[in-house]
Amino acid sequence: MSDQLKSIVFTAIVALVCSLLLTGASSGLKARKLRNIAVDRQKNILQSVGLIDPIQKPDPTQIEQLYQNNIQCYGVDGANRIVADGSEKNLLPVCFYVKEGEPAAYILPVVSRGLWGKIRGYMAIKNDGKTITGFSVYSHNETPGLGGEIEKPWFQENFVGKQILDQLGAFAAVGIAKGKVAEVIQSDHQANYVDGISGATLTGKFLTGGLKAVLYEYEGLSEQFRKGPVTLPN
Repeated sequence: MSDQLKSIVFTAIVALVCSLLLTGASSGLKARKLRNIAVDRQKNILQSVGLIDPIQKPDPTQIEQLYQNNIQCYGVDGANRIVADGSEKNLLPVCFYVKEGEPAAYILPVVSRGLWGKIRGYMAIKNDGKTITGFSVYSHNETPGLGGEIEKPWFQENFVGKQILDQLGAFAAVGIAKGKVAEVIQSDHQANYVDGISGATLTGKFLTGGLKAVLYEYEGLSEQFRKGPVTLPN
């Protein structure tokens, strides 16, 4: 065998071994990656109902246990009935914070347009069907230091206690003001807005539209909670 052929064979063997090692590593890390994604979403759901402080960093096992003990997920059908998730097609996904056997809040998945891509998170509403208990973001492509502030605790905490109904009881959703709420929004509408982010007007505009669309889509469920206690399926 010539030296040139030996070099080719050696290179081919090295390439094959490296390929096998990379494939093995990728397969081995895939399960860990999927778990990390799931745990991050669970953390954000728990954060939206105040079960996790956004400043704290509990380990994955703690998050999974807390989620299992407090959160139940279902679907909402076209008649606004709560059914087992996956039992039918075209269901709206929804999770519930269950406390002492009763839903204390319901959590809606948020998918909104952003300036540079999709904004994904969760918004939780108290079982009165109108008061926001929390908002969290787990994925976005907004500019760090500007629109990227939507992932910061100071911004998300502004949503706690805000209302999705106006003073007359009509649907109003919740929006991001172009500045400080107290300075730019009339007093009778301030309960429906949070402070905006300086230099991120478009991010606020897009997120406002996205939140309104999501809250309107689930308005039938919210109406059920406003009418009285809601019972979850067994």
